[in-house]
Amino acid sequence: MTTAIPHRRSRTAHQHPTGPTPGPPSTTPWLVAGATTLVLLGLAPRYGYHRDELYFLLAGRHLDWGYVDQGPLVPALARLADTVAPGSLLALRTPSALLAGGAVLLVAAIARQFGADRSTQTFAALLGATSGIVLATGHLLSTSTVDLVVWLAAALFTVRLLRTGDGRWALAVAAVLGIGMFNKLLPALLAVGLVTALALAGPRRLLRERWVLAAAGLFGLLAAASLTWQAANGFPQLGVAATISDGDSSYSGRLDALLLHFVIISPFVVPIWVAGLLALLRRPTWRGYRALGWAWPVVAGVVLLAGGKGYYDAPLLLVLTAAGAVVAAGWAARSRVRRGLLVAVVVLTTASNAVLLLPLLPAERLPGFVVAVNYDAGETIGWPAFADSLAAVHRELPAEEQARAVILTANYGEAGAVARYGPQRGLPAAYSGHNSMADFGRPPHDADVVIAVGWSRPDQLRAWFTDVTLAGRVDQQVAVENDENGGPIWLCRGLRRPWADIWHTEVRHTG
Repeated sequence: MTTAIPHRRSRTAHQHPTGPTPGPPSTTPWLVAGATTLVLLGLAPRYGYHRDELYFLLAGRHLDWGYVDQGPLVPALARLADTVAPGSLLALRTPSALLAGGAVLLVAAIARQFGADRSTQTFAALLGATSGIVLATGHLLSTSTVDLVVWLAAALFTVRLLRTGDGRWALAVAAVLGIGMFNKLLPALLAVGLVTALALAGPRRLLRERWVLAAAGLFGLLAAASLTWQAANGFPQLGVAATISDGDSSYSGRLDALLLHFVIISPFVVPIWVAGLLALLRRPTWRGYRALGWAWPVVAGVVLLAGGKGYYDAPLLLVLTAAGAVVAAGWAARSRVRRGLLVAVVVLTTASNAVLLLPLLPAERLPGFVVAVNYDAGETIGWPAFADSLAAVHRELPAEEQARAVILTANYGEAGAVARYGPQRGLPAAYSGHNSMADFGRPPHDADVVIAVGWSRPDQLRAWFTDVTLAGRVDQQVAVENDENGGPIWLCRGLRRPWADIWHTEVRHTG
């Protein structure tokens, strides 16, 4: 007699779901997302290029598998946009506007997984649409915009993994994070945060589940592909990270990074995302999601300890906001006054973030407090006038010096501005040692007349040239405080050593 051996079904595929039942699907978040994208597209041509966008355009002309400070994805988008519609800010910023709309949908979808009904999904979508991180990155072509969607998509798939126990969702998490590595290396930080959070809060069985192990292999393969260029070039992003850690970048420095967490969504939304964090960590019915609650403090702790920028972990704040929207909606369900408070939060968030982060005010009368809060706003104003200031110095040179003169800039944005606006002003080519600009070419060996900009003091320039004199100052024709306006323009002659000897050893710098 034979003994029947029962068929062993996949434990993971039939794992009993944990946590609340997802709410009914709603179409309203699609309307909110569409409105967000349309507003961003309408405002896209306002002001001008951001310094990073000018850099992306140059990087797009030198397409490579990687760069000192980023992956190839955004430069490729910049190249595509500039090929389809050369010189169009609308075309350049369309991908970010679409991604911002996608981020709004993802916030609402995450809230739905936490049990949000239709009205609460709309509330979550509104909080996402008006958040600082969505509006700021959605207005500019930025690696941060891609990163935002990558992290939110990974968080949504993680919620589904934790709710259903189906390890196959881990493959989706790994795929989106691995693809995101072609944009920035930060998805690896989220992967570390999620694995650490699972080890801390469980369910730890997922760490041994075959689909999760397969997902780890998939992420490893994709990460290895994206890291090929970095490995072949000595991992220059580590140098960039070191300068950021030293505070040599916008939005860097541990104190600034800490404070940014309380404003990057909105100060008015802080109670909501804090409520979401506490619910994920303490609500009994959400126990299965506890790992997602732990992921943010783990990742934020790494960012702060390593001296990273405060917006690196901002996507996880939107995940907490989605959870907090469910908590806040339940809190306000039976009180008209409380519902009014939630409406006020959306109104105040919309008004403050729109004024501070979108190009609504006239550029020539931009208040100083806007630039003080939003550094990037100042970096989108005055680039044509910047090129005019350099052209005024170039025109004063004797004809024989004009023929062999070049422009040397301290940062990639200044070089990008010359590439964009210089030809119609008769300016020579611009070169820079900043990040991957150093790899895009150095000045010709006979270029011994240099117009240098971006150095506040001539000390460094005198190490390279025998004669350094002040030739003028940048006048951007508006009273805006940014890194260029009012800065000195130096005229340098007499190259002490060949460019080949100093370019990669002294001129090159990261940050």
